[in-house]
Amino acid sequence: MDENVARPPAAPPPPAFPAPWPIEPPPLPPKQRRTNAVIIGSAAAVIAAIVTTGIVFGATKGSTGDDGKPSTTAAASSVTDDDPVVPFDDPDPEPTYPQVDADSFSIDLRTTQSQCFGSAGCNVTVEPELTYLGSSSDLDPDAVYEITYEIHGDESGPVIQTAELSDQTSLSYRPSLISTATASTELSVEITDVQGE
Repeated sequence: MDENVARPPAAPPPPAFPAPWPIEPPPLPPKQRRTNAVIIGSAAAVIAAIVTTGIVFGATKGSTGDDGKPSTTAAASSVTDDDPVVPFDDPDPEPTYPQVDADSFSIDLRTTQSQCFGSAGCNVTVEPELTYLGSSSDLDPDAVYEITYEIHGDESGPVIQTAELSDQTSLSYRPSLISTATASTELSVEITDVQGE
């Protein structure tokens, strides 16, 4: 045979277009059923439920004595020594403060200015000096106490003023201008009312 002679192809070439029918994927292997595991798990759950019910029923039934009265032995508790005990905290009660009235304070006058006109009298500016007769911590820190006082000695009659005590120790007031008939007139003051808000 001559080596230069062309040989015919052994098989026809594959077509250049896709196959007319899609190729089906190979079938999946059959699924293994787990019925044995499901049956065993269900049986274990049923047995656990029966045992638990029997224990609860037995503990309840065993809590009465032969005479039908409850026995003094306690059933087993689910609380162990390892469980933390959380104490129940009662909310702090609202603090109470004593009633404050005119007798709870003493008052004096402090002269800050004085101008006299011979026999015509004097103009005197005074401010109240209040003292609480108890402990300031006994006063409600959120309350504002209105303390009304009356100054005697003005030639026109009594002068009524009001001071405010807040934050237990903060006193606010307005100085009073008093006109006396003579330079020897003595001024006096008294508390007439105390109101707390």
